[in-house]
Amino acid sequence: MEKEIIFLVEEVPEGGYTARALGHNIFTEADSFAELKKMVQDTMQCHFEAEEMPRLIRLTSPFPDKNLSESVL
Repeated sequence: MEKEIIFLVEEVPEGGYTARALGHNIFTEADSFAELKKMVQDTMQCHFEAEEMPRLIRLTSPFPDKNLSESVL
């Protein structure tokens, strides 16, 4: 079991956000950052069994000035 999984969050030019897991084939998108956090949690529950779920899900952005980095779990 991994302890942490990191999602790279990017703003979409058309509006909204995408989140792509680093090192995994996991992707989701949403219209708002708050909605994206919920979508990441839902996606993780679909991808991992409960006993395999990483204890920490981290959202990070390549643009530090956007302040999109935070932990979901």
